[in-house]
Amino acid sequence: MRMFSATWQRAATGKRAEMQDVGLLQESAGSCGKRICAGKAAAPRAPSAPCPGRPRRGLGGGPAVAAVVLLGVFGVLRMSGVADQYAAAVTIDWVEVLDQGNTSDSGYGAVTDAFLIMKYEFTNSQYVEFLNAVDPNGTNPNAIFNSSMNSDNIGGGISFNSGAASGSKYAVKTNFGDKPVNYVTWFDAARVSNWLHNGQGSGSTETGAYTLNGQTTGTAPAVNPGAVYYLPTENQWYKAAFYKGGGTNAGYWDYATQSDSDPTHVTADSNGNGSAGGIGNFANYQRVADWNGGDGNVTTVGTNGGPSAYGTFDMSGNVKEWTNTGTSNKAIRGGDYVGAAQFIRSTFTFDLAPDTPAATIGFRLAAVPEPSTLVMGLAGIACAGWGAYRRRRAR
Repeated sequence: MRMFSATWQRAATGKRAEMQDVGLLQESAGSCGKRICAGKAAAPRAPSAPCPGRPRRGLGGGPAVAAVVLLGVFGVLRMSGVADQYAAAVTIDWVEVLDQGNTSDSGYGAVTDAFLIMKYEFTNSQYVEFLNAVDPNGTNPNAIFNSSMNSDNIGGGISFNSGAASGSKYAVKTNFGDKPVNYVTWFDAARVSNWLHNGQGSGSTETGAYTLNGQTTGTAPAVNPGAVYYLPTENQWYKAAFYKGGGTNAGYWDYATQSDSDPTHVTADSNGNGSAGGIGNFANYQRVADWNGGDGNVTTVGTNGGPSAYGTFDMSGNVKEWTNTGTSNKAIRGGDYVGAAQFIRSTFTFDLAPDTPAATIGFRLAAVPEPSTLVMGLAGIACAGWGAYRRRRAR
């Protein structure tokens, strides 16, 4: 059984949990306590290994029964293909956005369901993995590689070498692996969604989350029912960036750094790292982060000030981001490293044709929290079964 390789983070009312593998599950539902294995957090281990500090028991014992139930859960996920979709080369940090049914802010931000969203903008390193996987021979199907990624010697982060070995035609430029990918259209981001949905590797870019079938221009298709990964709606994006969290009527910040004051500009070092790190009311905007010969430039994700209330970074500044809202045009949010403070505020939104690439446009994806929800729910069932077993033994 392959395990989830994507990092899952829960960010709500100050409580967080991470799941690097199914072997380490730090929060569970039911009466078993905060962890499947009580006591200190255990390192990922073989499914048959006992909990640290607990004796191994036979199948008649409660812990073993719980383990069997959990293994059954992941067997179902494996057979359904869900586990495959979360286990592949590109590793993504997710945060969970809760407070379902929250109020809106001047018509934006109300979301009825929980969802996951990328903690950081999609990077050049991640996009290179995508390119080499789906285009190993460098034929550039459906224009997924924009030549400006290569020819822009200041802000473009990906090079192309037709003479390189198959599967290695695309490479990250020096110091650009952790910068947000740019020069991507909405259709490019939708193809990444399909590829992730289909398990990465040789997975299709044309069907899954979106039915594209070669489309690169025109009216963008709607997201398909059952999509696992997709571009966030404008409301989802807005909530993840600006909502204060901790309830359904918590209110909104003006900036995605949990502030109503204009952020201080970040500068950049010679490697393109933002001067703020991941703390404080800072942002990369208004052409202040000069490096690599640029009058302002993209900077390393997560180094340009503090996170939103849910734990996302760079949703004010760095690059603008595509959303899933709109048809002939798609809404774009977040501002970029060029614009003034008014363009990185919550009040600013605009839209573009979905086939528009630019040095200042990137994306981050959303996802459904189904795997963790299934695990938590069935873990609760396992814990309830263990409780019933203990009550029977006590009689």
